[in-house]
Amino acid sequence: METLIVLKVSIVLQPQLKQLESEDRILLGAGDLFSRFGIKNVTMDEIAKQMGMSKKTIYQHYQDKNKLVIAVVKGMIINHDTQCCEFEKKSENAIDEILLVMNYMNGFFSQMNPNFFFDMQRYHAQAWQQFLKFKEDTILEQVIKNLEKGRSEGLFRQDFNLKILARLRVEEIEFAMSAKYFSPNKYNLQDVQTQLLDHFLHGICTLKGHKLLNKYKQLQEDE
Repeated sequence: METLIVLKVSIVLQPQLKQLESEDRILLGAGDLFSRFGIKNVTMDEIAKQMGMSKKTIYQHYQDKNKLVIAVVKGMIINHDTQCCEFEKKSENAIDEILLVMNYMNGFFSQMNPNFFFDMQRYHAQAWQQFLKFKEDTILEQVIKNLEKGRSEGLFRQDFNLKILARLRVEEIEFAMSAKYFSPNKYNLQDVQTQLLDHFLHGICTLKGHKLLNKYKQLQEDE
């Protein structure tokens, strides 16, 4: 297991890691290992070996594995927030914005071992609470803004309760990560997230919105 991890990640990250400060190197390397193999399956010894440094050096920056997981999740949250802000700025309309986010998340989930989220819920409560706070404080606000934008553009219906539907959407994100309902042995996390979002979009679009959504989907399929 250890040899496999180090080999796979070394090929991808070593050129990048050499250019970074120790703390950033640790975050990048640990985040990649956690994403590929889940948090529980990666030890501090394996992270140290991947970084080409001693565990003592890692502990100088992060008191323990839990602190490291919290830092990795914080970095992922910041990156996600930055990307979504960029999508909001460059999107043509509310539907285009959602699809840009969905495509970005598809790429994210396609490289993410679903055990990452399950391990975080089970063994790293502080990191999981950090994610839940981000969901409440940031993702919910982003969803509300997008729904308001879509309504003003005539793409989303006016007859639904905005706060209720926004709440539904953010809860779907967490729901898709539930091992109870979507075991990684039976379901692909990327597919679950995509299906839930697609169902949500079809429920809120006007006829104009449906036509535009189908147009974007056709363009994606043609690509």
